Order: sequence, then structure tokens, then C-alpha cells
Amino acid sequence: PSAGDLGLVAAGGAVGALARVALAEAFATPVDGIPWTTLAENVGGAFALALVLTLLAERVGAAREVRLAVCTGALGAFTTYSTLAEEVVLRLLVDRPLLGLGYAVTSVAMGLLAALAGVALARWWPRRRRTAGKPS
Repeated sequence: PSAGDLGLVAAGGAVGALARVALAEAFATPVDGIPWTTLAENVGGAFALALVLTLLAERVGAAREVRLAVCTGALGAFTTYSTLAEEVVLRLLVDRPLLGLGYAVTSVAMGLLAALAGVALARWWPRRRRTAGKPS
């Protein structure tokens, strides 16, 4: 990757990571509870990533640089596998193995379903029709 590509990912990543941290701080979860904030961020982020990436790639034909900044950078940093893994391990360490396992399985399953829904919605989304002589 070029320095420009890395800069785009870093800039987008800063935006996504700041949004994720702000939500995590605003809606903190006790270590023995269900991490609803991370679950919502990851599931919502999976949906948004699939929707936006499909629209940008299949409908808009957006430049590679836009996909790098928005999808890889912002939405990639907004979702977080490392926090999911940490939260599962923490629940295992506080003797809540069923909660940890259930959270892990639920997160992955819901993230996959959300991504599939995002792709489906993007492909279903009606295309704007152009009329002769009128810009769309």
C-alpha cells in the first residue's frame, strides 16, 4: 500500500475508533454483564459495512480511496474483534463461562446476519431512473 492509502485508512480509522470509544464510555458494561454496547457496535457496524461497501462498489463505482477511508478505515475501526475477544475472556475469568460463550456465539451469528442483510438491502435498493434531458 502507498503512503496515501495508509493515510486514508488512518484518517477514517481515527473517526471510527473515536466513535466506538465514545459509545463505550457513555454506555459502560460491568464485567459480569452482557456487553450490549460492543454487541450493538459490531452488529450495526457489520450491517453498515456490508451496506455501504456494496453500494459503493456495485452502484456508485466509488474510487478505491473512498472505500479505503470509509469502509476499511472508519467502519473497520468502529467494529472491533479485539474488544469482543477481551470481553469474552473477561467473562470466562469471572466465572461466567456460559455468558462468555453465549456472547461470542451471538456476536458472530448476529454480525453475519447483519452483513447479509446489509448486502441484500443494498442490492434491493431501487436505482434512480434518469429521464431524457434531465440530470438525476
